[in-house]
Amino acid sequence: VTCWGFQTAGQSGEQELESLVLKLSVLKDFLSSIEKKALKALQEMTSAAPATPPQPLSRKAKSIPVQTFEVKLDITLGDLTKIGKSQKYTLSVDVEGGKLVVLKKQKDSQEDWNTFTHDKIRQLIKSQRVQNKLGIVFEK
Repeated sequence: VTCWGFQTAGQSGEQELESLVLKLSVLKDFLSSIEKKALKALQEMTSAAPATPPQPLSRKAKSIPVQTFEVKLDITLGDLTKIGKSQKYTLSVDVEGGKLVVLKKQKDSQEDWNTFTHDKIRQLIKSQRVQNKLGIVFEK
């Protein structure tokens, strides 16, 4: 709403003030009416809204499957006396479960495994010299 006020040469200060008060009164009524309409529209929107929050439009995230790798244990200096056949291990990584399982198959179909949770893994070190070598530093 645009209010234009024009003053004629013969209009007195009192008439000018009265005109201004009238225009302000009309503006106040107009703003009050807009406020009531906005409040009513907001109430209608909230009463018509579903009880559950709307789901995001993005696709449902796919679960990450457990990955399994055949690995060989690297011999450290302390184990040099145990040099023999390198033993193969199975390394299973469960990203969503936050677990790393190292499985060693023994004779007679027996298995020996260690499970490490994500909070026990302190550091992963990728070798710069050997591309397929990964060091894992565990807690303790």
